[in-house]
Amino acid sequence: MEERKSKKVEENAEIIARAISGNLSIIDQERERKIVEKRFGLNGPKETLETIGEALSVTRERVRQLEKVILVRLRIAAKEGNIPDLAAAEKIIIRNLAELGRVARLSTLSERLFGRPAKTSEKSALIFLADVSPSLTVITENDRFFASIAIADFGDEREIKKKISEIVELIKERNAPLSLDELDALLTYEHPSQISAVASVSKQLATLNNLWGLAKWPTVNPKNIRDKIYVILENRGQPMHFTDIASAIAESNFKRKNVTVQAIHNELIKDPRFVLIGRGIYALDSWGYKKGTVQEIIVEALKNSDTPLSREEIVAEVMKSRKVKETTILLNLQNRSLFERVDKNAYRLKA
Repeated sequence: MEERKSKKVEENAEIIARAISGNLSIIDQERERKIVEKRFGLNGPKETLETIGEALSVTRERVRQLEKVILVRLRIAAKEGNIPDLAAAEKIIIRNLAELGRVARLSTLSERLFGRPAKTSEKSALIFLADVSPSLTVITENDRFFASIAIADFGDEREIKKKISEIVELIKERNAPLSLDELDALLTYEHPSQISAVASVSKQLATLNNLWGLAKWPTVNPKNIRDKIYVILENRGQPMHFTDIASAIAESNFKRKNVTVQAIHNELIKDPRFVLIGRGIYALDSWGYKKGTVQEIIVEALKNSDTPLSREEIVAEVMKSRKVKETTILLNLQNRSLFERVDKNAYRLKA
């Protein structure tokens, strides 16, 4: 199985390389070939119009004009089926894009095709082929979008960006992360995989545990230890010991999860969102837990009661917000400077 997969990956690389050579072979002028190679970074880093112009002793505007003419010529040749091996490369790319949801980040597609994180030149080759091919669409990278490639009948660059904006606006409107099933119920796509594929192109969105939300939301894109602790507690829905939180982070889908137990404990202590409710056990303040000692909780319970409370009632009140032994509560109740017993089994605050 692995051997067959490895062979397929090698074949992909060979076909893509031949398609690049096929494109370059129909460019007659050496200077024009160099412009394409340098502008797309096919044999090294991408170069600017100005740098290429200086190397070829022409103006940057002349380089821009030549690049435009060359690409038009290549696109016409591609449409007419006159570029050697391009059809074979298109078939490979389209098949993988179809399995990925019809659009994919360049990094995702290239790793799938080459069986490993791709080299810069390999990513550049894919962008070049997609730019020339009438069957593929290129989504150019900027502050809002990752460099991506799509099957052309899924939409041109403008249409795909519109699809992305629709998902972003929907999540903003709901003001909460949405599952893929929830998004699928609100949108009209052939398959939920297409929704996640489209959403993954956006730099404004992030996903975690099958939830999609804005990249600035820690619930889907935790960037530090505190955020990761919050996500673990929120997902678990109940108080946890700090060592259990550490284990849960280590087993999570977070990008960076190699953190020490001590680092987690330190963050729990510093962040007001986390409340110590027992020996090493923490809860979220949004669950109704408040900071304070057992003694302070007893005082608050008695203040809020119009009548004295029995030991059982006091224990029950404390247990709502603390995971401590009953004996610990009763020991705190023995503080005669704060609490006064009014009969055999009832207490009030000392006047």
